[in-house]
Amino acid sequence: MLNLLTFSQNKLELFTTRDVDVVLTKIDNSCNIWLRCINFRDRTGTARIIKYFGLDPSRVDMIFNHSPIGIDEDMEDCLFNSYEILTHHIKNREFEIARGSIVVGTNFIITFEITEVKIFSILANNLQKRNLDIEKWGVDYILYLIFKDILNNYHTVFDYISRKLDDLEDEVLDKLGNDSTYQKIATMRQSTRVGRRNFQSIKSLLAIMDYDDFQWITPPVKALFNQELVHHIDNLWQEYLALRAWMSELMEIQRDNVASETSERINRLTILSSIFLPITFISGFYGMNFKYMPELEQPWAYPAVISVMALIVISSIVYAKRQRWL
Repeated sequence: MLNLLTFSQNKLELFTTRDVDVVLTKIDNSCNIWLRCINFRDRTGTARIIKYFGLDPSRVDMIFNHSPIGIDEDMEDCLFNSYEILTHHIKNREFEIARGSIVVGTNFIITFEITEVKIFSILANNLQKRNLDIEKWGVDYILYLIFKDILNNYHTVFDYISRKLDDLEDEVLDKLGNDSTYQKIATMRQSTRVGRRNFQSIKSLLAIMDYDDFQWITPPVKALFNQELVHHIDNLWQEYLALRAWMSELMEIQRDNVASETSERINRLTILSSIFLPITFISGFYGMNFKYMPELEQPWAYPAVISVMALIVISSIVYAKRQRWL
C-alpha cells in the first residue's frame, strides 16, 4: 500500500494506491510530501521510487537487507534512518517490533514500513484532519513528530512492562513461579533492547544536527528537537535503565528459587537413599549363598529381619523429620 500525503501552505491532500507509477505521477514537486510504503516489498517498485527522488541506488539494498539500526552518517544524498520500534497490543498482551526505514530529503519524507506502524498511521490521520499545524512547516517537522510519537509510545510500553513486572515479582517473591516465569522476564528484557537502539538513534541525530554541512533539518525544527526531545530521551533512558535493573534482579531471584528447589529435591533423594541403604545392606547380606547361616533355619528369623528393617526405616524417617530434612 502506498499512501501519499501532499501538503503546503494552502494544500493538504491524501492519495492511496498500490501502483508505483500512479503514485509517482501524483507527486507535486512544488509541495512537501510524505510517502508511506506499507507492506510494500516490491524491490523493482522501490528502486523506481529511489530513482525518482534522485537517491543513491544502494538505498534499495539498505531497505531490503535491514541495514544496521540508526542514522546513516556515511552518505549525503538524504537523511536515512533504519528503525525498530517496540510496541504492544493491548488485546493480546504481546510485544511487537515494527521494522523499516525512514528517508528524508529536501521536500520529501518516505517511510518504508515492513508492517504498518500504528504510530505513523495515527500521526497521518491527525495531519489529514488538520489536528496538527503542518502547512507552515517542512518535511523535517514530520520527522520530529515521528520521533516524538515514538518516544511517547515508549512511555506506554514501559508502563505496561512495569505492571507486568509487578505481577511477576509477586510470583517470584512468593516462590510461585516456574520456568515460564523466568522466560517471560527474559523475553521482556530482550525486547527492551529495541528501545535502547531507538534512543541511541535519536541521540545520534541530535549530535549530527550541529554539523556545518548538515542540511536536512531546518533551524526551527532543530530548536524543537533540542527543546523537547533531549529531556524526553533522558527521562526514558533513566526509566529504561531502572526497568533493566528490575528485570535483572527478578531473574536472579528466580534463578535462586529454581536452584533452591533443585537442591531441596536432591537433598530429599539423598535422604531417601540413606534411609534405604541399611535395608539394601541387610537384604544383600542375606542374599549370599552360604551353607552355614544358622538363623535361616529358625522360624522367627524372617519376621525378625523384617521387623529390624522396618524399625530402621521408621527411625530414620522420624530422625529426618526432627532435623527438618523432610
